[in-house]
Amino acid sequence: MRNSIFEWIDPNGWLRTRRNHALEHATIQVLAAKRPDVRMAGNSNARGFWIIGNVDIETFQAGLSEALQRLRAGERDLAIHPHCGTNYASMGLMAGLVAWLSMVGVKGGWREKLERLPLVMFLVTLALILTAPLGPWLQRTLTTEADLGNLQIEQVDCFERKGYMIYHVKTR
Repeated sequence: MRNSIFEWIDPNGWLRTRRNHALEHATIQVLAAKRPDVRMAGNSNARGFWIIGNVDIETFQAGLSEALQRLRAGERDLAIHPHCGTNYASMGLMAGLVAWLSMVGVKGGWREKLERLPLVMFLVTLALILTAPLGPWLQRTLTTEADLGNLQIEQVDCFERKGYMIYHVKTR
């Protein structure tokens, strides 16, 4: 059985991307627990993922191994990250849609549009509050897959660019 509609388009690539995204999130969460002072960002695709964060290679590899082990042990919540782009994109989409809809039908110039601004701000705020659970739900059902299946770490590369450590984790 397929987990999402996107798997009908590219069954293997989409599932690998979702699994890599889950491992990326889990790795960031494990590393953040060890080093809460370090800001991190990541990006996943079907071949692996990238993490930018100033942690040494030993700490990174230990965090990656722990994340893999904990996901395999069933800690599915590690795959859901509160600062994932999925959260921001879904909330931004809904806020933008509500803002646009609240301005439909406004005729005239800037004055008429400014008169509608309090309503727009109220509706956008309401949309952000109501859609906050949408991002984690989308992560759970669409953009991550905590069941890693036979995913294996193939290689970890480390680079330093402009004072930032960049890790590239290749998977298969």
